[in-house]
Amino acid sequence: MTIFARKTWLLALAAGLALPAGPVAAETATSQAASAQAAVTPSAGAPAVAREARVAGDETRTRFIMDLSAPVEFAVSTLSDPYRVVIDLPQVSFELPPTAGQDGRGLITAWRFGMFAAGKSRIVLDASGPVAVDKSFVLPPVSDQPARLVLDLVGTSRETFLETAQAPAPLASRKGDKLTAVRRRDKPLIVLDPGHGGIDTGARGTSGTLEKAVVLDFARLLRDKLVASGRYEVHMTRDDDVFIPLRERVHIAREMEADLLLSVHADSVRIGREQVRGAGVYTLSETASDEIAAALAERENRSDVIAGIDLANEPDDVTDILIDLARQETKKFSFLFARTLVNELRGTAQLVKNPQRSAGFRVLTAHDVPSALVELGYLSNRLDEKLMTTDEWRGRMSQALVSAIDGYFGRRFGDGAMQMSRTTAGQAAAEPEEQVE
Repeated sequence: MTIFARKTWLLALAAGLALPAGPVAAETATSQAASAQAAVTPSAGAPAVAREARVAGDETRTRFIMDLSAPVEFAVSTLSDPYRVVIDLPQVSFELPPTAGQDGRGLITAWRFGMFAAGKSRIVLDASGPVAVDKSFVLPPVSDQPARLVLDLVGTSRETFLETAQAPAPLASRKGDKLTAVRRRDKPLIVLDPGHGGIDTGARGTSGTLEKAVVLDFARLLRDKLVASGRYEVHMTRDDDVFIPLRERVHIAREMEADLLLSVHADSVRIGREQVRGAGVYTLSETASDEIAAALAERENRSDVIAGIDLANEPDDVTDILIDLARQETKKFSFLFARTLVNELRGTAQLVKNPQRSAGFRVLTAHDVPSALVELGYLSNRLDEKLMTTDEWRGRMSQALVSAIDGYFGRRFGDGAMQMSRTTAGQAAAEPEEQVE
Protein backbone atom coordinates (compact mmCIF):
# COMPACT_ATOMS: atom_id res chain seq x y z
CA MET A 1 0.00 0.00 0.00
CA THR A 2 1.34 3.44 -0.85
CA ILE A 3 1.92 6.06 1.82
CA PHE A 4 -0.89 8.15 0.32
CA ALA A 5 -3.31 5.20 0.31
CA ARG A 6 -2.51 4.31 3.90
CA LYS A 7 -2.94 7.94 5.04
CA THR A 8 -6.27 8.17 3.20
CA TRP A 9 -7.44 4.94 4.86
CA LEU A 10 -6.45 6.17 8.32
CA LEU A 11 -8.24 9.47 7.87
CA ALA A 12 -11.37 7.74 6.65
CA LEU A 13 -11.28 5.35 9.59
CA ALA A 14 -10.66 8.20 12.04
CA ALA A 15 -13.76 9.92 10.68
CA GLY A 16 -15.81 6.82 11.56
CA LEU A 17 -16.53 5.72 7.99
CA ALA A 18 -17.21 2.08 7.17
CA LEU A 19 -14.25 0.24 5.67
CA PRO A 20 -14.66 -1.13 2.16
CA ALA A 21 -14.02 -4.81 1.64
CA GLY A 22 -10.91 -5.62 -0.35
CA PRO A 23 -7.12 -5.69 -0.22
CA VAL A 24 -6.76 -2.77 2.21
CA ALA A 25 -8.99 -4.37 4.83
CA ALA A 26 -7.39 -7.77 4.28
CA GLU A 27 -3.87 -6.41 4.62
CA THR A 28 -4.56 -4.78 7.97
CA ALA A 29 -6.78 -7.44 9.53
CA THR A 30 -3.96 -9.44 11.08
CA SER A 31 -2.13 -6.46 12.52
CA GLN A 32 -5.09 -4.77 14.18
CA ALA A 33 -5.63 -7.43 16.84
CA ALA A 34 -2.13 -6.75 18.09
CA SER A 35 -2.71 -2.99 18.09
CA ALA A 36 -5.25 -3.36 20.90
CA GLN A 37 -2.57 -4.81 23.12
CA ALA A 38 -0.05 -2.18 22.09
CA ALA A 39 -2.36 0.81 22.65
CA VAL A 40 -0.83 3.42 24.88
CA THR A 41 -2.55 4.04 28.18
CA PRO A 42 -3.30 7.62 29.24
CA SER A 43 -0.67 9.27 31.37
CA ALA A 44 -1.01 8.79 35.09
CA GLY A 45 -3.59 11.18 36.46
CA ALA A 46 -6.97 11.97 34.97
CA PRO A 47 -8.66 9.07 33.16
CA ALA A 48 -9.41 9.16 29.45
CA VAL A 49 -12.68 10.91 28.58
CA ALA A 50 -15.32 9.48 26.24
CA ARG A 51 -17.46 12.23 24.71
CA GLU A 52 -19.08 10.56 21.72
CA ALA A 53 -19.95 7.08 20.50
CA ARG A 54 -21.90 5.68 17.60
CA VAL A 55 -22.89 2.51 15.77
CA ALA A 56 -22.73 2.09 11.99
CA GLY A 57 -23.32 -0.73 9.55
CA ASP A 58 -25.98 -3.35 8.91
CA GLU A 59 -26.97 -6.93 9.77
CA THR A 60 -23.89 -8.26 7.99
CA ARG A 61 -21.19 -6.05 9.50
CA THR A 62 -21.59 -3.55 12.32
CA ARG A 63 -19.02 -1.13 13.68
CA PHE A 64 -18.94 0.38 17.19
CA ILE A 65 -16.86 3.57 17.55
CA MET A 66 -16.12 5.55 20.71
CA ASP A 67 -14.19 8.82 20.69
CA LEU A 68 -11.63 9.13 23.48
CA SER A 69 -9.37 11.89 24.73
CA ALA A 70 -6.44 9.45 24.70
CA PRO A 71 -5.71 5.86 23.60
CA VAL A 72 -6.43 3.13 26.16
CA GLU A 73 -5.69 -0.55 26.55
CA PHE A 74 -8.71 -2.82 26.38
CA ALA A 75 -9.83 -6.44 26.36
CA VAL A 76 -12.78 -7.93 24.46
CA SER A 77 -14.81 -10.95 25.49
CA THR A 78 -18.20 -12.44 24.64
CA LEU A 79 -21.12 -13.88 26.56
CA SER A 80 -24.09 -15.96 25.43
CA ASP A 81 -27.74 -16.25 26.42
CA PRO A 82 -28.26 -13.43 25.73
CA TYR A 83 -25.51 -12.63 23.24
CA ARG A 84 -23.21 -9.83 24.39
CA VAL A 85 -19.80 -8.39 23.60
CA VAL A 86 -17.93 -7.02 26.62
CA ILE A 87 -15.18 -4.39 26.40
CA ASP A 88 -13.12 -3.97 29.57
CA LEU A 89 -11.17 -0.72 29.96
CA PRO A 90 -9.20 1.16 32.57
CA GLN A 91 -11.16 3.90 34.30
CA VAL A 92 -12.87 6.12 31.72
CA SER A 93 -14.84 9.29 32.38
CA PHE A 94 -18.00 8.87 30.32
CA GLU A 95 -19.31 12.28 29.28
CA LEU A 96 -21.92 10.92 26.90
CA PRO A 97 -25.53 12.04 26.41
CA PRO A 98 -28.07 10.46 28.79
CA THR A 99 -29.65 8.61 25.86
CA ALA A 100 -26.37 7.08 24.70
CA GLY A 101 -26.67 3.35 24.11
CA GLN A 102 -30.45 3.14 24.08
CA ASP A 103 -30.70 2.70 20.31
CA GLY A 104 -28.73 0.18 18.31
CA ARG A 105 -28.13 -0.60 14.68
CA GLY A 106 -27.32 -3.66 12.64
CA LEU A 107 -26.03 -6.46 14.88
CA ILE A 108 -26.02 -4.22 17.99
CA THR A 109 -29.45 -3.75 19.56
CA ALA A 110 -28.29 -1.55 22.45
CA TRP A 111 -25.22 -0.85 24.56
CA ARG A 112 -24.33 0.46 27.99
CA PHE A 113 -21.28 1.61 29.81
CA GLY A 114 -19.85 2.63 33.17
CA MET A 115 -17.60 1.81 36.10
CA PHE A 116 -17.77 -1.75 37.32
CA ALA A 117 -14.88 -1.84 39.78
CA ALA A 118 -12.35 0.55 41.27
CA GLY A 119 -10.27 1.91 38.41
CA LYS A 120 -12.09 -0.19 35.80
CA SER A 121 -14.77 0.62 33.24
CA ARG A 122 -16.84 -1.62 30.99
CA ILE A 123 -18.90 -1.35 27.83
CA VAL A 124 -21.45 -4.05 27.03
CA LEU A 125 -22.87 -4.41 23.53
CA ASP A 126 -26.14 -6.34 23.23
CA ALA A 127 -26.13 -8.40 20.03
CA SER A 128 -29.16 -9.47 18.02
CA GLY A 129 -27.65 -12.94 17.62
CA PRO A 130 -24.35 -14.79 17.61
CA VAL A 131 -21.53 -12.53 16.44
CA ALA A 132 -17.79 -12.64 15.95
CA VAL A 133 -15.34 -9.85 16.66
CA ASP A 134 -13.67 -9.37 13.29
CA LYS A 135 -11.46 -6.42 14.29
CA SER A 136 -10.82 -4.49 17.48
CA PHE A 137 -8.27 -1.72 17.82
CA VAL A 138 -7.56 1.81 19.03
CA LEU A 139 -6.56 4.60 16.69
CA PRO A 140 -4.33 7.40 18.00
CA PRO A 141 -5.41 11.02 17.48
CA VAL A 142 -5.00 12.26 13.89
CA SER A 143 -4.90 16.02 13.25
CA ASP A 144 -7.97 17.41 15.00
CA GLN A 145 -9.59 13.99 15.35
CA PRO A 146 -9.69 12.27 18.78
CA ALA A 147 -8.43 8.81 19.60
CA ARG A 148 -10.96 6.14 18.71
CA LEU A 149 -11.85 2.71 20.02
CA VAL A 150 -13.22 0.62 17.15
CA LEU A 151 -14.90 -2.80 17.09
CA ASP A 152 -16.13 -4.55 13.97
CA LEU A 153 -18.72 -7.30 14.45
CA VAL A 154 -19.90 -9.83 11.89
CA GLY A 155 -22.65 -12.41 12.09
CA THR A 156 -21.78 -16.04 12.77
CA SER A 157 -23.42 -19.32 13.81
CA ARG A 158 -24.25 -20.22 17.39
CA GLU A 159 -21.89 -23.19 17.22
CA THR A 160 -18.99 -20.98 16.16
CA PHE A 161 -19.90 -18.38 18.77
CA LEU A 162 -19.92 -20.92 21.59
CA GLU A 163 -16.63 -22.39 20.42
CA THR A 164 -14.90 -19.01 20.50
CA ALA A 165 -16.82 -17.38 23.34
CA GLN A 166 -14.63 -16.05 26.12
CA ALA A 167 -15.97 -14.82 29.43
CA PRO A 168 -14.60 -11.65 31.05
CA ALA A 169 -11.84 -12.14 33.57
CA PRO A 170 -13.46 -12.74 37.00
CA LEU A 171 -11.90 -9.69 38.63
CA ALA A 172 -15.22 -8.16 39.60
CA SER A 173 -18.92 -8.90 39.28
CA ARG A 174 -20.64 -7.98 36.05
CA LYS A 175 -23.35 -5.90 37.74
CA GLY A 176 -25.77 -8.25 36.06
CA ASP A 177 -24.60 -6.56 32.84
CA LYS A 178 -26.68 -3.54 33.86
CA LEU A 179 -23.89 -1.04 34.17
CA THR A 180 -23.76 2.52 35.36
CA ALA A 181 -25.01 4.12 32.18
CA VAL A 182 -26.37 7.10 34.09
CA ARG A 183 -24.40 6.76 37.30
CA ARG A 184 -21.86 9.47 37.86
CA ARG A 185 -21.13 9.49 41.57
CA ASP A 186 -17.94 10.03 43.43
CA LYS A 187 -18.98 8.32 46.68
CA PRO A 188 -19.84 4.71 47.48
CA LEU A 189 -23.58 4.06 47.61
CA ILE A 190 -24.81 2.11 50.60
CA VAL A 191 -28.31 0.62 50.74
CA LEU A 192 -29.57 0.13 54.30
CA ASP A 193 -32.33 -2.43 54.61
CA PRO A 194 -34.36 -2.30 57.85
CA GLY A 195 -35.89 -5.76 58.08
CA HIS A 196 -39.59 -6.56 58.05
CA GLY A 197 -42.15 -3.73 58.22
CA GLY A 198 -45.87 -3.22 57.77
CA ILE A 199 -47.83 -6.42 58.16
CA ASP A 200 -44.60 -8.30 58.89
CA THR A 201 -43.62 -7.24 62.41
CA GLY A 202 -40.64 -9.57 62.71
CA ALA A 203 -39.56 -10.69 66.17
CA ARG A 204 -41.33 -9.47 69.31
CA GLY A 205 -39.48 -8.76 72.55
CA THR A 206 -40.46 -9.97 75.99
CA SER A 207 -41.77 -6.45 76.72
CA GLY A 208 -43.56 -6.16 73.41
CA THR A 209 -40.81 -4.38 71.44
CA LEU A 210 -41.24 -5.00 67.72
CA GLU A 211 -38.28 -5.83 65.53
CA LYS A 212 -39.58 -3.77 62.62
CA ALA A 213 -39.59 -0.62 64.79
CA VAL A 214 -36.20 -1.20 66.43
CA VAL A 215 -34.35 -1.83 63.17
CA LEU A 216 -36.01 1.12 61.41
CA ASP A 217 -34.99 3.54 64.17
CA PHE A 218 -31.45 2.16 64.14
CA ALA A 219 -31.17 2.30 60.33
CA ARG A 220 -32.28 5.93 60.32
CA LEU A 221 -29.63 6.83 62.89
CA LEU A 222 -26.96 4.94 60.95
CA ARG A 223 -28.01 6.65 57.73
CA ASP A 224 -27.77 10.10 59.31
CA LYS A 225 -24.26 9.40 60.59
CA LEU A 226 -23.06 8.04 57.25
CA VAL A 227 -24.47 11.01 55.35
CA ALA A 228 -23.04 13.48 57.89
CA SER A 229 -19.58 12.01 57.33
CA GLY A 230 -19.71 13.29 53.75
CA ARG A 231 -18.18 10.05 52.49
CA TYR A 232 -21.23 8.14 51.29
CA GLU A 233 -24.52 8.24 49.49
CA VAL A 234 -27.14 6.29 51.45
CA HIS A 235 -30.50 4.87 50.41
CA MET A 236 -32.97 2.93 52.55
CA THR A 237 -35.20 0.18 51.24
CA ARG A 238 -37.89 1.53 53.54
CA ASP A 239 -38.08 4.71 55.62
CA ASP A 240 -41.43 4.07 57.27
CA ASP A 241 -43.58 1.20 58.49
CA VAL A 242 -44.24 -0.44 55.16
CA PHE A 243 -43.78 -3.99 53.93
CA ILE A 244 -41.18 -4.58 51.23
CA PRO A 245 -40.89 -8.08 49.70
CA LEU A 246 -37.49 -9.69 50.02
CA ARG A 247 -37.02 -9.87 46.27
CA GLU A 248 -37.82 -6.16 45.98
CA ARG A 249 -35.16 -5.31 48.56
CA VAL A 250 -32.59 -7.13 46.46
CA HIS A 251 -33.97 -5.45 43.35
CA ILE A 252 -33.58 -1.99 44.90
CA ALA A 253 -29.91 -2.59 45.69
CA ARG A 254 -29.20 -3.96 42.21
CA GLU A 255 -31.11 -1.23 40.37
CA MET A 256 -29.23 1.43 42.31
CA GLU A 257 -26.00 -0.47 41.68
CA ALA A 258 -25.14 -0.25 45.36
CA ASP A 259 -21.61 -0.75 46.58
CA LEU A 260 -22.89 -2.38 49.78
CA LEU A 261 -26.23 -3.73 51.01
CA LEU A 262 -26.56 -3.92 54.78
CA SER A 263 -29.71 -5.57 56.10
CA VAL A 264 -30.51 -4.76 59.76
CA HIS A 265 -32.41 -7.19 62.01
CA ALA A 266 -32.94 -8.18 65.65
CA ASP A 267 -33.30 -11.89 66.37
CA SER A 268 -35.39 -13.90 68.78
CA VAL A 269 -35.21 -17.44 70.16
CA ARG A 270 -37.68 -19.58 72.08
CA ILE A 271 -35.18 -21.67 74.01
CA GLY A 272 -32.42 -20.09 76.09
CA ARG A 273 -33.93 -16.60 76.18
CA GLU A 274 -31.83 -15.51 79.14
CA GLN A 275 -28.59 -17.02 77.86
CA VAL A 276 -28.61 -16.24 74.15
CA ARG A 277 -27.78 -12.61 73.42
CA GLY A 278 -25.43 -10.40 71.41
CA ALA A 279 -24.86 -9.19 67.87
CA GLY A 280 -23.90 -11.29 64.87
CA VAL A 281 -23.05 -10.76 61.19
CA TYR A 282 -24.20 -13.04 58.37
CA THR A 283 -23.23 -13.48 54.73
CA LEU A 284 -24.70 -15.61 51.97
CA SER A 285 -23.90 -19.28 51.57
CA GLU A 286 -25.70 -22.22 49.99
CA THR A 287 -24.74 -24.21 53.08
CA ALA A 288 -25.41 -22.72 56.48
CA SER A 289 -22.40 -22.39 58.76
CA ASP A 290 -24.38 -23.90 61.64
CA GLU A 291 -27.88 -24.87 62.72
CA ILE A 292 -28.55 -21.48 64.33
CA ALA A 293 -27.73 -19.65 61.10
CA ALA A 294 -29.89 -22.07 59.11
CA ALA A 295 -32.84 -21.57 61.44
CA LEU A 296 -32.45 -17.80 61.34
CA ALA A 297 -32.33 -17.75 57.54
CA GLU A 298 -35.44 -19.90 57.39
CA ARG A 299 -37.30 -17.47 59.68
CA GLU A 300 -36.17 -14.38 57.79
CA ASN A 301 -36.99 -15.96 54.43
CA ARG A 302 -40.61 -16.41 55.52
CA SER A 303 -41.25 -12.65 55.40
CA ASP A 304 -42.95 -12.78 52.01
CA VAL A 305 -45.12 -15.72 53.08
CA ILE A 306 -46.18 -13.90 56.22
CA ALA A 307 -47.26 -10.92 54.11
CA GLY A 308 -49.46 -13.13 51.95
CA ILE A 309 -47.40 -13.07 48.74
CA ASP A 310 -47.94 -15.95 46.31
CA LEU A 311 -44.54 -17.53 45.72
CA ALA A 312 -45.76 -20.33 43.46
CA ASN A 313 -44.33 -18.76 40.32
CA GLU A 314 -41.24 -17.26 41.91
CA PRO A 315 -37.89 -18.74 40.82
CA ASP A 316 -36.02 -20.77 43.39
CA ASP A 317 -33.42 -18.52 44.97
CA VAL A 318 -31.43 -21.54 46.13
CA THR A 319 -30.59 -22.25 42.50
CA ASP A 320 -29.63 -18.61 42.04
CA ILE A 321 -27.42 -18.82 45.10
CA LEU A 322 -25.50 -21.79 43.77
CA ILE A 323 -24.93 -20.06 40.46
CA ASP A 324 -24.12 -16.66 41.87
CA LEU A 325 -21.66 -17.96 44.42
CA ALA A 326 -19.40 -18.78 41.48
CA ARG A 327 -18.88 -15.05 41.19
CA GLN A 328 -16.16 -14.99 43.74
CA GLU A 329 -15.52 -11.26 43.76
CA THR A 330 -18.87 -10.38 45.36
CA LYS A 331 -18.55 -13.21 47.85
CA LYS A 332 -15.05 -12.04 48.76
CA PHE A 333 -16.17 -8.46 49.36
CA SER A 334 -19.17 -9.58 51.44
CA PHE A 335 -16.89 -11.71 53.60
CA LEU A 336 -14.41 -8.86 53.93
CA PHE A 337 -17.11 -6.51 55.19
CA ALA A 338 -18.50 -9.08 57.64
CA ARG A 339 -15.03 -9.77 59.03
CA THR A 340 -14.32 -6.04 59.34
CA LEU A 341 -17.61 -5.44 61.14
CA VAL A 342 -17.13 -8.30 63.59
CA ASN A 343 -13.68 -7.03 64.52
CA GLU A 344 -15.02 -3.50 64.99
CA LEU A 345 -17.84 -4.74 67.22
CA ARG A 346 -15.61 -6.82 69.48
CA GLY A 347 -14.73 -3.91 71.73
CA THR A 348 -18.07 -2.16 71.42
CA ALA A 349 -20.95 -4.58 71.88
CA GLN A 350 -21.82 -7.98 73.22
CA LEU A 351 -21.35 -10.57 70.50
CA VAL A 352 -23.11 -13.87 70.10
CA LYS A 353 -20.93 -16.98 70.09
CA ASN A 354 -19.27 -17.40 66.68
CA PRO A 355 -20.47 -13.97 65.51
CA GLN A 356 -19.53 -14.38 61.82
CA ARG A 357 -21.88 -16.85 60.18
CA SER A 358 -23.46 -17.63 56.83
CA ALA A 359 -26.68 -19.11 55.44
CA GLY A 360 -29.07 -18.85 52.50
CA PHE A 361 -30.68 -15.49 53.23
CA ARG A 362 -32.84 -14.40 50.30
CA VAL A 363 -32.17 -10.72 51.02
CA LEU A 364 -28.45 -11.32 50.39
CA THR A 365 -28.82 -12.97 46.97
CA ALA A 366 -27.78 -9.98 44.84
CA HIS A 367 -24.89 -11.57 42.94
CA ASP A 368 -23.42 -8.20 42.02
CA VAL A 369 -23.80 -6.28 45.30
CA PRO A 370 -21.66 -7.17 48.34
CA SER A 371 -24.22 -7.86 51.07
CA ALA A 372 -24.36 -8.67 54.76
CA LEU A 373 -27.02 -9.02 57.43
CA VAL A 374 -26.35 -7.70 60.92
CA GLU A 375 -28.37 -8.95 63.88
CA LEU A 376 -28.21 -6.19 66.50
CA GLY A 377 -29.10 -8.55 69.29
CA TYR A 378 -31.86 -10.78 70.61
CA LEU A 379 -35.22 -9.23 71.46
CA SER A 380 -36.03 -12.44 73.31
CA ASN A 381 -33.34 -11.51 75.86
CA ARG A 382 -34.53 -8.87 78.34
CA LEU A 383 -31.14 -7.12 78.56
CA ASP A 384 -30.66 -6.99 74.79
CA GLU A 385 -34.20 -5.74 74.33
CA LYS A 386 -33.66 -2.95 76.85
CA LEU A 387 -30.31 -1.93 75.37
CA MET A 388 -31.63 -1.75 71.82
CA THR A 389 -34.14 0.90 72.84
CA THR A 390 -31.64 3.23 74.57
CA ASP A 391 -30.01 6.18 72.83
CA GLU A 392 -26.63 5.43 74.38
CA TRP A 393 -26.46 1.89 73.02
CA ARG A 394 -27.80 2.87 69.60
CA GLY A 395 -25.26 5.68 69.34
CA ARG A 396 -22.35 3.44 70.30
CA MET A 397 -23.49 0.60 68.02
CA SER A 398 -24.17 2.82 65.02
CA GLN A 399 -20.76 4.47 65.37
CA ALA A 400 -19.13 1.04 65.37
CA LEU A 401 -20.89 0.27 62.08
CA VAL A 402 -19.72 3.57 60.60
CA SER A 403 -16.13 2.72 61.56
CA ALA A 404 -16.49 -0.76 60.06
CA ILE A 405 -17.88 0.69 56.83
CA ASP A 406 -14.98 3.16 56.72
CA GLY A 407 -12.51 0.33 57.20
CA TYR A 408 -14.15 -1.82 54.55
CA PHE A 409 -14.19 0.83 51.85
CA GLY A 410 -10.73 1.99 52.87
CA ARG A 411 -9.39 -1.50 52.18
CA ARG A 412 -11.44 -2.00 49.05
CA PHE A 413 -10.81 1.32 47.30
CA GLY A 414 -7.75 2.59 49.15
CA ASP A 415 -7.56 4.83 52.17
CA GLY A 416 -6.11 7.70 50.18
CA ALA A 417 -8.87 7.64 47.59
CA MET A 418 -11.60 7.44 50.19
CA GLN A 419 -9.97 10.06 52.45
CA MET A 420 -11.39 8.43 55.49
CA SER A 421 -10.24 7.30 58.90
CA ARG A 422 -11.08 3.84 60.07
CA THR A 423 -12.07 4.86 63.57
CA THR A 424 -13.78 7.84 65.13
CA ALA A 425 -10.51 8.94 66.72
CA GLY A 426 -8.78 8.88 63.34
CA GLN A 427 -6.51 6.01 64.38
CA ALA A 428 -5.98 3.11 62.04
CA ALA A 429 -7.90 0.11 63.23
CA ALA A 430 -6.05 -3.15 63.69
CA GLU A 431 -6.14 -5.47 60.73
CA PRO A 432 -8.85 -8.14 61.05
CA GLU A 433 -7.81 -11.63 61.91
CA GLU A 434 -7.36 -13.98 59.00
CA GLN A 435 -9.89 -16.37 60.46
CA VAL A 436 -12.81 -15.77 62.75
CA GLU A 437 -12.83 -18.18 65.61
